[in-house]
Amino acid sequence: MSTPETSRFVRLRVELVLEVGNADAVTKAAVRRVADDPEMPDAERAHAEEAVTEDTAEALAYLVDPFDLVSKVPGVELQQASWSSERTEYDPDSPDWDLDEDDVGGDEEDDGIG
Repeated sequence: MSTPETSRFVRLRVELVLEVGNADAVTKAAVRRVADDPEMPDAERAHAEEAVTEDTAEALAYLVDPFDLVSKVPGVELQQASWSSERTEYDPDSPDWDLDEDDVGGDEEDDGIG
């Protein structure tokens, strides 16, 4: 139930760690995405093609679209999105990679969604 005091906006935070098994395939897909974007100006296209060719993390940033994540969710409309990618060392057994670390002792209100 919504009350006037309740905001209809929700910030959804998602963090993913991906293992790239075929960097060449990722790069090629990103180059295709850049080349097929009809709204991208030529100067920006050249810069984007160079960036995705040089860095697999940058290529992934061109391929992962937040709109795709929520476009089929009924009753919501994406208002704003930002995302980035970076190379990282990953050890799933390390406590540094505890996905619930933000939940412990946080000041944020519990929304009851797990």
